[in-house]
Amino acid sequence: MASQQPPEPPPAEPAPTTLTALGDDLLREIFLLLPSLPSLVRAAFSCRTFLHAVRSSPAFRRRFRALHSLPLLGIYFDPDGPAIPAFSPLRRQSDPDLRAAVRRSDFFLTGLPDDDDDFPGWVINDCHDGYLIFDNWTTRQVAAYNPLTMALDLIPQPPAEFYDCSNDNFNCLDFHIISPEEDDGVFRVIYACHDESRARAAVFSSDTKAWKVFPWSEAVKTPQSAHEKHWLTAGRMVNGFVYWIYLDEASMLLLNTTTLQFSRMDLPLYLKGHTHMFRVGNTKDGVLCIVVAIAFKLYVWVRKICDDGVEKWVKGELFDLDDIVEETGGTLEEHGELKVVGVVDGFVYFSTHETFEDANLPCWFLSLDLETSDIDLLFQKRYDSHIHPYIMPWPRSLVCDKPCLQVEGAS
Repeated sequence: MASQQPPEPPPAEPAPTTLTALGDDLLREIFLLLPSLPSLVRAAFSCRTFLHAVRSSPAFRRRFRALHSLPLLGIYFDPDGPAIPAFSPLRRQSDPDLRAAVRRSDFFLTGLPDDDDDFPGWVINDCHDGYLIFDNWTTRQVAAYNPLTMALDLIPQPPAEFYDCSNDNFNCLDFHIISPEEDDGVFRVIYACHDESRARAAVFSSDTKAWKVFPWSEAVKTPQSAHEKHWLTAGRMVNGFVYWIYLDEASMLLLNTTTLQFSRMDLPLYLKGHTHMFRVGNTKDGVLCIVVAIAFKLYVWVRKICDDGVEKWVKGELFDLDDIVEETGGTLEEHGELKVVGVVDGFVYFSTHETFEDANLPCWFLSLDLETSDIDLLFQKRYDSHIHPYIMPWPRSLVCDKPCLQVEGAS
């Protein structure tokens, strides 16, 4: 009788598949479903596999940006006088990662040098790509500060040659920052000035730690109504250009931050002398635009090349916002009118007008998506200072291959 063979052992159960075992392509498809950039930052820094999947694919980063707008983290209010700029965060119970990005950053600006507790003297010149550029009225210092990474760079004043050979009506303008490219980490700071007929720029490089002064440009025209030297508004950086609006003319002074060349651009004639009514910005597609507030309507103008080959301002959409009372719970009489405070990447940031009627009353701050027409109620606060929306940039820590000590927005 043949001996009975023992039964074969059952096949081993397959090892469970974990997220870290997934390929980079599948991981990226999952990451595209995350609700916001802060959520991606948090996920990417949970393990090396996830971080590599994000860092190694420029195509993924482009897709994520196309699906998810860079988020507003809050608004800086920069008052006239000795007070340091105050930050009002955007509170969203539905997005804990956004709240974590604010909570773990230095939006109270404690990293700025403070020689005088009673009069810190820091004034915001520019808020762009995550950086704030400050000018100190007391110490004459200039600082570039990133609240997310807490990186501080003190910048020397431009050299004396920057001010040489100026004529009548000489006036310094403001500082603006050109954020680092993905591959080099070097930022530039641009400063400009003008006299009655010319303008010039100087550029500071964080790499060389030195200023380069450029020649005078015959690009400025003194307004006939100008009785003093201050006849340009504060500059705004849009798509690599700085725009200064003439206070009493329907035109702007432009600086191309790549070529450092100045030029002029006309505005729709009805905006002459009404700089408080509109802001210059860009759409989600990067098209230059102007958003004008009249009563409770927002008028959009876009800069396009027309059929005759000439670049012109063309009327875009009209947004009738009488129904914002459904969001605020107030009345149109209480709100007074609307005021545009910023236009960034297709989002219009605007407020109601209560504080201008009664200094003790707060305004509502809201945003409008120019593409979808969606309105978002941000918060309520007195409009008693200069306004700077703070948009979270794409973190360099999700791009560079070498280890980053600072993790922007991670919790």
